Amino acid sequence: MEQGYELRQVTRCGSTNSVLLAERSLARPVLLVAGEQTAGRGRRGRRWHSAPGAGLTFSLAVALRRPLRELAALPLVAGVAVARALRTVGVARAALKWPNDILVDGAKLGGILVETRSMSGAIKAVIGVGINLRGAAALRTRLRRDVAVLEQFIPVPDQALLAGSIADALLASLAAFEAQGLDAVRAEWDRLDAHAGQKLRVRLADGRVLTGVASGLEADGALRLATRGGMRAVRSGRVISARAA
Repeated sequence: MEQGYELRQVTRCGSTNSVLLAERSLARPVLLVAGEQTAGRGRRGRRWHSAPGAGLTFSLAVALRRPLRELAALPLVAGVAVARALRTVGVARAALKWPNDILVDGAKLGGILVETRSMSGAIKAVIGVGINLRGAAALRTRLRRDVAVLEQFIPVPDQALLAGSIADALLASLAAFEAQGLDAVRAEWDRLDAHAGQKLRVRLADGRVLTGVASGLEADGALRLATRGGMRAVRSGRVISARAA
């Protein structure tokens, strides 16, 4: 069966997202897999380096036609697809942390970065995915926090095959998103939410910290927090701590 995307593999590049964002045309979805990424980045411009064999790094470029205001939900749509694919290959406890992290038992296994560009009649969305494969001890030392790596849960598969499996799940979720918006995956995201019902501290974009109980998603993908002052919707921020409510 023909793939639903053009597969490209490179030994080394700066950032798979940057490569695909720079391309002017997009006749069909493109999956770019890099053996090593030297200038990768996460949210808010954080640097992310993937040494050869230590991590899976790839980006999928697709054309979307949903209204621009809805595309802020893309990291959530992508997260559902990545977690679903990981569970399919044996990572049974893969879960999601709002808005863009993949966790297993509270430790970060991977992350997602979505970037967009306008094209004629559509928006090009580039979905970058990074998954830790090996070397948990070195990662914990470098990052000074707990991390998860794929080899803790399953034998590490061929990187191109794993990227392809995740890309297939991404395309399926994106097709559903194109047809129905975030509602297509919202219930599944709720089931995969690692922090559902927990008391969270969230650092907002302006530096303030908001505390409340995680209560699912708003229709636009914002995080719902039940605070002492009532229900709040967080559209930009990051979860800095979580504990039982």
